[in-house]
Amino acid sequence: MGAIELRGVKTHNLKNLQLKLPRRKLYVVTGVSGSGKSSLAFDTLYAEGQRRYLESVSAYARQFLERMPKPDVEFSSGIPPALAIQTKNVVSNARSTVGTQTEINDYLRVAFARAGRLICPECEIEVEKYDPVSIARRLLQDFLEKTVRIVALVPLGKAGMKYLSENVRELERQGFSDFFCDGEWKNGDSLLSAKQKFSELRVSIDVLPVNEKNRERLTDSLELGFRYGKGNVQVWCQGRELKFSEILQCVSCGKKFPEPVANLFSFNSPLGACPACQGFGRVITIDRDLVVPDASKSIREGAIEPWTKASTRWERGQLLDFCARKRIPVQRPWATLKKEHQKWIFEGFPGDDYFSLRDFFDYLNKKIYKMHVRIFLNRYRGYVPCAVCHASRLKPDAMNYRLGGRTIADVQALPIDRLLEFLETIHLSPEEKEKMGPVHEELIRRVRFLKEVGLGYLTLDRMSRTLSGGEVQRIHLASSLGSALVDTLYVLDEPSIGLHERDNQMLIALLKKLRDLGNTVVVVEHDRTMIQSADEVIDLGPEGGAKGGRLVFQGSIDALKSCQASYTSRYLSGKEKLQRVFRPARGKPRKILIEGASAHNLKKIRAEIPLGRLAVLTGVSGSGKSTLLYNVLYNHYLKSKGQPVSRDELGNVKRIAGFDGVEDMVLVDQSSLGRSPRSNPATYTKAFEEVRKVFASTRQAKRAGFDAGYFSFNSEKGRCPVCKGDGAVKVEMHFLADIFVPCEACQGRRFKNEVLEIEYQGLNIDKVLQLTIDESVDFFQARKAIVDKLEPLRKIGLGYLKLGQPTLTLSGGEAQRLKLACEMAEPFSGAALYLLDEPTTGLHERDIHHLLTAFDELLARGHSLFVIEHHMGLIALADYVIDLGPEGGEEGGEIIYQGDMAGLLECNRSHTGRCLKKYLAGLSAAD
Repeated sequence: MGAIELRGVKTHNLKNLQLKLPRRKLYVVTGVSGSGKSSLAFDTLYAEGQRRYLESVSAYARQFLERMPKPDVEFSSGIPPALAIQTKNVVSNARSTVGTQTEINDYLRVAFARAGRLICPECEIEVEKYDPVSIARRLLQDFLEKTVRIVALVPLGKAGMKYLSENVRELERQGFSDFFCDGEWKNGDSLLSAKQKFSELRVSIDVLPVNEKNRERLTDSLELGFRYGKGNVQVWCQGRELKFSEILQCVSCGKKFPEPVANLFSFNSPLGACPACQGFGRVITIDRDLVVPDASKSIREGAIEPWTKASTRWERGQLLDFCARKRIPVQRPWATLKKEHQKWIFEGFPGDDYFSLRDFFDYLNKKIYKMHVRIFLNRYRGYVPCAVCHASRLKPDAMNYRLGGRTIADVQALPIDRLLEFLETIHLSPEEKEKMGPVHEELIRRVRFLKEVGLGYLTLDRMSRTLSGGEVQRIHLASSLGSALVDTLYVLDEPSIGLHERDNQMLIALLKKLRDLGNTVVVVEHDRTMIQSADEVIDLGPEGGAKGGRLVFQGSIDALKSCQASYTSRYLSGKEKLQRVFRPARGKPRKILIEGASAHNLKKIRAEIPLGRLAVLTGVSGSGKSTLLYNVLYNHYLKSKGQPVSRDELGNVKRIAGFDGVEDMVLVDQSSLGRSPRSNPATYTKAFEEVRKVFASTRQAKRAGFDAGYFSFNSEKGRCPVCKGDGAVKVEMHFLADIFVPCEACQGRRFKNEVLEIEYQGLNIDKVLQLTIDESVDFFQARKAIVDKLEPLRKIGLGYLKLGQPTLTLSGGEAQRLKLACEMAEPFSGAALYLLDEPTTGLHERDIHHLLTAFDELLARGHSLFVIEHHMGLIALADYVIDLGPEGGEEGGEIIYQGDMAGLLECNRSHTGRCLKKYLAGLSAAD
C-alpha cells in the first residue's frame, strides 16, 4: 500500500513540515483561516502529484493540462496521480448544464437514439422503420396460418397518367397482373378501361399463407414490395391494411423524419440545436419590465423609462399625442392601464402614424454599430425563453421521440430524485433493452451518485454557471465516483459547503466509498461531523499567516481531543464555545413582511423578517433559501428604489411591506471582487490610497518629484513599463499553452527601480504590499487613516491576508468577509439590512467567533442581519429563525417554522430543529 512522505515543506507559510500519510485513507486537514491548509493540500500534495504525472506524458499532451508551480519541498515520495475538486464555480459558458457536466446527457442521447419511440406530431401515431425480416417476424407472430396479400404502392408522379398504359404493361411484363381499382382487384386491361386518375398504383406482389415454411418467400415478396413501392409496402389480411415503411415516414400523413443519431438530441450540435436560439434555450429581446421599471408611475410621470431622456423629447411628445387620440389616461399608474392600451403603446395601432416603442427599438437596432446605441439598448434587454423550442434548446425533430412516454427535454427537466425513480421504473420491451445495452444501467448509476451527494433537487437542464461552489464540487465528486478511478489522490476543498447537516452523513459515506475503491482522500474541512469521521486529522496552526504553518497535530480524532495547543481540539471538546452578546431590540419592533411569495419552488409563503436582530434563514439544499433572499427580498427592494431588474430575476410575490424601516439593503455575497489581477485588499479597502500618500510625503519622494501616482501600479508614472504593473509577463509557447513568468525587469515587484528606492521606515512600496494586514496595522500604527480602513479586516479574522494579495485568489468566504469589513469601516448613515449567504463558509470555529463579534458590532450600531446559514453553532445563537423545507426542489418551498430558537427545537417536522437538538446535546455531553 505504501505511504505519502513529505519532508521540509515550506510552501507559502508552511514551516518545514514533516508528514507521513499512509495511502488509501480519509484525511481531514483543518485549522484556522490562513494556517496553511490549502498550501499543504492543494499547493503541495495536489501540485506535486500533478507535476509527477505530467512528467510521464508527452509534450503534446501537456499543452492541454493545467500546470502548477513546483512546491517548495525538500523531499517527497509516494504521491499518486492527483485530482483536485475545489469549491469555485469557474463555469461561465451558458451551454454547460448539470447534464453536460456529469456526462449524463451523453448517455441520454444514446438512449433516445437507440430506443426512443418516434411519434408523428400531426397524427400522434408511432412511426417505425421496418425491413423485410422484421415484418416477416411480426406476421408470423400475429397472423400465423392466415392468408395475406403483399401490396406495393407504385408512385406515378405528376406525369404518371400520361404514361399509365406504359407503366401497367411494364409491370405486367415483369409478372404482376393484379391491380386494385374501384374496391376490387383487376387485370391491366380492366384498369386502363376504367379511365380513372391515379397518383399511385396498388400492385399485388404475392398472396400466400403465413407459416414457417413460407418465411423465405414472405421475406422475398416484402423485399419486392419495398423496391417497387419506393420504400413503402402494405400487407392486407382479413380486411385490415398494415402499412410499413423502410424509411422514417409516417404511414398516415407521409411526413418524413431524420434518422435518430445521438447528435440529434444535442443542443451543442448543429444537427440538434434549435435554429432560433442556437441551442441556448433563451433569446435576448427588449424586456418590458426594464422599459417600465416602476409600474406605479403614470405615463405623465415617466413610466416609459427610455423616453424620459432629454434626447427622446420628440418620442415623449408624440406618445402624449397618441394617448390623447386614443383616450389613454396619462395620469393613472401604468399598472392600472388596460392591457389593450399597454399593447398599443408598445406595438402601435393599425392605421395610426404613432411611433411605437417597437418602432423606436427597431430603429435603434439599425444603428447598433454605434457604441452609445449598444450601451443604451443593453439597459432594456433581457433574456426570455425561446418561443420556437420552448426553452428545450432542441429542434422539433428531437422532440418527436419518446422514451417511457417522455421527450428528452421532459427527462432533463425532472429533479434528480424523480429522474432516478423514472429510470428505475421505466418499462422497456426486450427489444428496447437489447438496443439500450449497458446505457440504462450506467444512467441509473450516475444519477444515483448525484442523489447520494445531496443534489436530488437539481435538474439536468440547470445551467452550470448558476450553481454554487459547493454544488459544483459535489457534482465533480459524483462524476469521480462514476469514473471509478483507483489509486488516485483526491484533494477536496470543503465539500460540505452549502450542505445541510442532515445530508452530511450521506456525503461522508461517499467519501469513504471513494477511499474504499483504493484511493487516498484529503479533505480541507471545518465541519465537526466530517472531522470526527476522518481516519486521521491533520491540524495546522496555531494561528493564521506568519503565526501559522506549523503541524499542531496529526493522528486520530480521539488523540486530537487531548491536544491542548489545538483550537480545533478546544472547540470539539467544548472547552471553548461560540458566543455573542444578546441585546434586546431597540424601540418599537420593526419587520419586513413578505406575503404570497411563489418564485421558483416557493409555495405562496408568508415570511416575517425582524429588523434590528440577527435573523437566520435555514433549510436543506434546494428548499428555496436563495430564491427568498435574492429573487424575492433583494430584487424587489432594488425595484422599489427604481433600479432595473429583469423579469427572470424578479421573484413572484403578492406583497412586501416594511422597506421603509431600513435606509439601505446591502447584499454581501460570495461573488468575485473583480477580474483585475491588480485588485487586492489594500486597493479594495482604499487603504492603498493612504499608503501611496505616505510614500509621496517622504523626503526622498519629494526630492525626486514623485507624487502619489508614482506609487500606483495602475499609473504609467511609476509602474514597470515591461509588465505594466502586473509583476509577470506572458510567454507564448506556440504549440504549448501560454505561461506567465516573473518580469525580469522588475523581478515581479511591479514598479520601476527608482520608485522602489523610496522607503518608509525601512520598507519600499513592494515590501509593504507583502505585509499581512496584522503586520500592516502595527507598521502604520501612527497613520490613523490607514489603520481605520484595515482594523475591520483584522477584527473579522482576515489579518493573515497580505496587503497585495490579488482578490482573484480569495475564497468565496474570504471575499464575503472582506466586503463586510469594508461596510463596517463606512461611517453610519442610517440603519441598513445586511443580507449574507453562508458567511461561515471556509471558517474555523475560532474565525466564526470573530465573525459573530462583527455581527454584534453591526447590530449595536442599529443595523439588521438576514443570513442564509447551515452552521449549527451560528444558528443556535440567532435571535430569529426562518426554516424552509421540508425537503429540496418540488418538495420544498414551505415555511416549516419561523420564530425564536426555543420553538425550533420543539418543531419535529424541521430537519434543522432535529439537527440543532443533536448539536446542542453534543455540546452538553462535552461539558
